[in-house]
Amino acid sequence: MPELRRIWRRIEDLGYGWISIWDHFYAATFRADDPYCQEAVAAHAALAADTSRVRVGSLVYCAGYRHPAVLANAMCTIDQISNGRCDYGIGAGWAQVEYEAYGMTFPPVKERMDILEEHIQVTRLLLNQEVSNFEGKYFSLKDARCEPKPVQQKLPIWVGGGGEQRTLKIAAKYADAWNVPFVSPEAFAQKREVLHRHCATIGRDPSEIRCAVNVGIAWTEDSLRSQFGELTERVRPGVLTGSEQQVIDRIGEYVEAGADQVNLALRAPINVDDIERFAAALKLS
Repeated sequence: MPELRRIWRRIEDLGYGWISIWDHFYAATFRADDPYCQEAVAAHAALAADTSRVRVGSLVYCAGYRHPAVLANAMCTIDQISNGRCDYGIGAGWAQVEYEAYGMTFPPVKERMDILEEHIQVTRLLLNQEVSNFEGKYFSLKDARCEPKPVQQKLPIWVGGGGEQRTLKIAAKYADAWNVPFVSPEAFAQKREVLHRHCATIGRDPSEIRCAVNVGIAWTEDSLRSQFGELTERVRPGVLTGSEQQVIDRIGEYVEAGADQVNLALRAPINVDDIERFAAALKLS
């Protein structure tokens, strides 16, 4: 944690605008023998306390790990700690190894999506209403209160994922922002178009939804493989690599595809030199 906190402060000093934690109990390999990982809500609060300018996000909390009231209250507190810089990301969850390790039922994908949809509705009520009531299949509220409210007038709720039939439909209905990881600019544009079609179906202005993509940064092939291991080929379409100019050009392709925000998705051990090189190339500071 001391190393992570130093890195957060360095990232802010370099001119980046957004830092996220992630919500897992195991490391990025997701092997049963590789569990070293900081808890997300506590890390999110530490990130809020250790920074002063950047947005502090979560891409994304798993809807199956905590009751939405727990996360709603936590996000309000984190927004208080950060003086109004908190973003709240939520997804359906997928890491079966974590569910099984802790004795949690790993529902079929439809049920996980149903839980996600109710989770967002409950959270939005608690973040915004003085008194909240909700009756669903998985969650219920009865004259529930969540105080103090966020500093922000509207704390942004992000939906993470690229599922075109359900995830993007949920994002169209409820999200203030949407994020998808490790896809090419072409795939990002295609999924963004699906999101916009869902918005058209329900009569929502798609410009209300901030669209972001998570990409890796690996200046060399060796760096790519050391970061992502057996996942290398799966994530390769969404990894920035090559020269500084090639990286800048690739970011331009995401912007042309409709990305409002591009996030560097880092894997431990984090190479600060890579972050500094990227900041220098884009003249962030």
